[in-house]
Amino acid sequence: MYIGTSIFLIAVGAILAFALTPGIIPFLDQQMAGYILIVVGAIGLIASLIWAGPRRRHKTSESHRSVDPDTGEAVTRRETRDTGI
Repeated sequence: MYIGTSIFLIAVGAILAFALTPGIIPFLDQQMAGYILIVVGAIGLIASLIWAGPRRRHKTSESHRSVDPDTGEAVTRRETRDTGI
């Protein structure tokens, strides 16, 4: 669930729970449905923000640039590390 979807669910839930007169939808307890949508949207929003937050990046390779003293050319040396799997 993305952030926009979560905000949409919270908005629809708030409309059902607070803005509409009870009994407009006869086969549905709209206040309870509104509260459920608000809670589901809030949980989705929190989960989306956690997943979209900064992630720790692992270095799997390092490159070092240096200049060859004999030729004067730039040399790139890469070291890779096996991370296991």
